[in-house]
Amino acid sequence: MSAPILVIDDVSKSFRGLRAVAAVSFDVRAGSITALIGPNGAGKTTLFNVIAGVFAPDRGRIVFAGADVTGRRPDLICHAGIGRTFQIVRPFPGLSVEENVTIGALRTGTAVSAARRRAGDILDLLGLSAKARELAGTLTLPERKRLEVARALATEPKILLLDEVMAGLRPGETDEMVAVFRKLNAETGITIFLIEHVMRAVMALSQDVVVLNHGRLISRGTPADVVRDPAVLECYLGEDEEA
Repeated sequence: MSAPILVIDDVSKSFRGLRAVAAVSFDVRAGSITALIGPNGAGKTTLFNVIAGVFAPDRGRIVFAGADVTGRRPDLICHAGIGRTFQIVRPFPGLSVEENVTIGALRTGTAVSAARRRAGDILDLLGLSAKARELAGTLTLPERKRLEVARALATEPKILLLDEVMAGLRPGETDEMVAVFRKLNAETGITIFLIEHVMRAVMALSQDVVVLNHGRLISRGTPADVVRDPAVLECYLGEDEEA
């Protein structure tokens, strides 16, 4: 079993007295694909925002690749090797698809030509090469989702935080994204940590599942174990829901 690349240590975060994340502790193994699931309002995106430096935790630590990154600014978190996507995808609509990804690739250097080459490689991986010269604002929802992933990948992260990138996709489109992430993980070894409500994707993609409810960790294990956990069935999946 690989060592943890990300450690969440007793993390809590409140907003005006409302506890969004409550004393959560777990780790994400290097090279793994780990899913974070739970009902709406469980604290999943808040936890991602704490990891990515949007919010400082009220208590606890975030340790990434052996370094304490708790409370660092988002740009420094990105430079440390944590890339992320957002639930609401907002590319630069007046720039081309290639330009959107090239901007991310400039994180690791100032040579535009090298950044453009890297952007091209990423667009190939995500099946967006044919759209490279098109304006990002003209893309369909599935294409914008892929572009969101491409922009995050361009920063050369060691871990990729994916926030509901398959929400709103048809089953066939979901399967295509699952295949992309499997290939990415297998070929590059990048760690993937994803928030996802689409259980079809969670079951097909993840090796480890963490479950939050009301800001608290209530279950962790393999997908098969988690979907049989009575606490998970009660709060999230429902006794009769198919995985």
